[in-house]
Amino acid sequence: MTSSPHPTGSNPPAIKAVIFDIGGVLVRTEDLTSRRIWEARFGLPDWGLARLVFDNPVASEATVGRATTADVWRYVGDHLGLAGAELAQLEEDFWAGDRYDVDLIAWIGALRPRYQTGILSNAWDWMPRRHAPHINASVFDVIVYSQEIQLAKPAPASFHSVLDQLGVRPQEAIFVDDFAENIAAANDLGLHGVLFRPQDDVRQAIAALLR
Repeated sequence: MTSSPHPTGSNPPAIKAVIFDIGGVLVRTEDLTSRRIWEARFGLPDWGLARLVFDNPVASEATVGRATTADVWRYVGDHLGLAGAELAQLEEDFWAGDRYDVDLIAWIGALRPRYQTGILSNAWDWMPRRHAPHINASVFDVIVYSQEIQLAKPAPASFHSVLDQLGVRPQEAIFVDDFAENIAAANDLGLHGVLFRPQDDVRQAIAALLR
């Protein structure tokens, strides 16, 4: 789950910051009922709707600030033959099963002020507003969204953006994400990567690195 190698006999730098992804870590889709109804309507397989929404060229452009959330849903609507109120209902239902991990977010907040806390998230333009009630300055010292910096993980420059704002070196930071390729990129830069899996205790993994 973790990876933080150091040369034999060396003393690793003290951890000064812990950085988190949002989607799939701090907010997760736990109720798929609404999505399954739409998938059945259009003959899509399980997770087919999520792939249509996230894995399309407009979504990729939105992630780096070159398209809007509305553009993404227009693309989805064109693909499914939906518009207007029906498309708006699909968008509402798509996110209806998401749940914030309020216990984990509270635990992160309690790491301060001993450690700095940060966010590095691939996101579209509306997501900062959506997350604001839970992902804000009361918990996180630095919040970096890909569409704002026009860089997406796993690009090395995206990691440097949040590290520079926190004022820490890669070796002084832990990074938590649910995508293995993002953890690999973080490890390559020298961060201490923790791959998030819902069945594991991520707090225990982080605490082990902090010790």
